[in-house]
Amino acid sequence: MRIQCLKHVPFEGPAAIAQWADERGHPVELSPLYDGVEPPDQDGFDWLVVMGGPMGVADEATYPWLAGEKAFIRRSIDAGKTVIGICLGAQLLAEVLGARVYRNPEKEIGWMPIELTDAGRGSHCFGFLPPSLDVFHWHGDTFELPPGAVHLARSAVCAHQAFIWDSRVLGLQFHLESTPQSVADIVTECADELVPAPHIQSAETMLAKPVAEYADLHSALWGILDRLSA
Repeated sequence: MRIQCLKHVPFEGPAAIAQWADERGHPVELSPLYDGVEPPDQDGFDWLVVMGGPMGVADEATYPWLAGEKAFIRRSIDAGKTVIGICLGAQLLAEVLGARVYRNPEKEIGWMPIELTDAGRGSHCFGFLPPSLDVFHWHGDTFELPPGAVHLARSAVCAHQAFIWDSRVLGLQFHLESTPQSVADIVTECADELVPAPHIQSAETMLAKPVAEYADLHSALWGILDRLSA
């Protein structure tokens, strides 16, 4: 299985998704859109993974490649690919599938829990997870559920944290792929967002996460990806 990964900034890559793919023998090809790299033809990959980034889905004037990326995501969905969107990637999936993306009432940055919905607890790809799970967040925008999507998870300040559409298009507002290095990178690159607010943790708090506790995060990620690929 060949995985194509769309990157929006240098410091947000597949991280632990690449580790999972390497363990399973799935090659991962990166498309750094910010460098003008065009993604491949549809016959060049099986899965599409769309990563996060600090821009918004409507920022096409500043990032003109966003328009082409949305068209590419739409073609990938129409071609029957498995598509996974993370943070900005989930917002792009929501918009491409016909849902509104908008500013969340609160920014959510740091280690905070998500809670599975009833549908999430009964779903094939999320049903093995505990009812509540601490995950890494870094977002200010959110999305409505696309028509036909199944709502999988919520948090205290963001109703729509995860959805699945047609059993193969998965949007995750949060980051299960995070590693100590990827968290350190985004804390450094996006430090201007770390202002006092109810749901924004300090850099020190985020970086203090014990390395051993990333195992729970990656166990959840591995389980979801294995179920999607089954």
